[in-house]
Amino acid sequence: MSAVVADFETELNTEEPKTFEPVKAFPETNTEQTPDGAFRRQRNLFPVRFGEGPGQYPAEPGRYRLLGSVSCGWCRRQLIAIRLLGLEEALPFVPLYGRDGAGWRISETQGDVVAKWGSDRLNSFYERTIPGFTGRGTSPTIIDIETGKVVTNSYHTIDLDLASVWRPFHKADAPDLYPEDLREEINLLNQQIFDDVNNGTYKVIFATNPQAARAALGIFEARLADYDFRLDSRRYLFGDRLTDSDIRLFQTLSSYERSYRPRLAAILGEDDVKHLTDFGNLWGYARDLFQHGFVDDRELYFLNLLPGPSGEYVQGQGFAEGIELPDAAEALAAWREPSGREQLAGSPLYSGPGSGGSFELWNLK
Repeated sequence: MSAVVADFETELNTEEPKTFEPVKAFPETNTEQTPDGAFRRQRNLFPVRFGEGPGQYPAEPGRYRLLGSVSCGWCRRQLIAIRLLGLEEALPFVPLYGRDGAGWRISETQGDVVAKWGSDRLNSFYERTIPGFTGRGTSPTIIDIETGKVVTNSYHTIDLDLASVWRPFHKADAPDLYPEDLREEINLLNQQIFDDVNNGTYKVIFATNPQAARAALGIFEARLADYDFRLDSRRYLFGDRLTDSDIRLFQTLSSYERSYRPRLAAILGEDDVKHLTDFGNLWGYARDLFQHGFVDDRELYFLNLLPGPSGEYVQGQGFAEGIELPDAAEALAAWREPSGREQLAGSPLYSGPGSGGSFELWNLK
């Protein structure tokens, strides 16, 4: 067990002064709603890109810090990309934890952000960037460590920029997660994964209309069935080429059984919600990624698959709060069973999205 996990467990269990009210359960059900009771996620406040263009930030190793909660799938996506690309030193990660009415708290034991700026609140960096800011800072957020201002909180594009703009700083054997010849199709597939899978679980959980929740579940499970077929003859979503799209799909698959699904079943009924294991190819694909660098001890702890140094799990937090889960050790053992997918290759071509040349109609760069 790493010292990083030990620090996490200590911070999570440290009693802080009760200055602020705790976050009320699922505040999204009060704000991010359509008139017919469906969940519509809010936009990111800082959709800024890395690059050399107007208004963009240059890729400079050591200049920025990635702030995020390891319990947050949008953040874990960036951590996977950073690890696969070898950018750990170029873009240091500083954890967030303990969200309450004043927002996320920044770790004091990991990273240099609190020591340099004297604040352990993510919102203070948003306030420094936009005077009078009254919203909520989100995970993940990248800040400029020298100015103390927010650069971007767009989880839609951070990993794309890490795979492309930050290429000069990749390790020697880093995969090309965003190859130029597949970018248009990756962009469209990423949009589909976001709408139907990544955000699909939230559309069920945060819906205030039962019909909206059931419709969202139907789309979510249909999309899993689609990818299950796609992965029958392909090791990865684009054949033998590991891409950013695989990271995005894994983001949800890795936390599905011990976070999202328990809540979905509580809302819609145990017998009405499928398990990941009901999609054999998808389950094997997820195990393949799991066993090849897509998780570390820190993430296993927050995925409720590995205990902290005390022997305690984080079970009962987040969407699975108050729900009894299957044995964690058995669940971890299942993830470690051989996938048998190493010999698969397959074609990058698939029936959609983007087929018929439709990917040429969209500029999603």
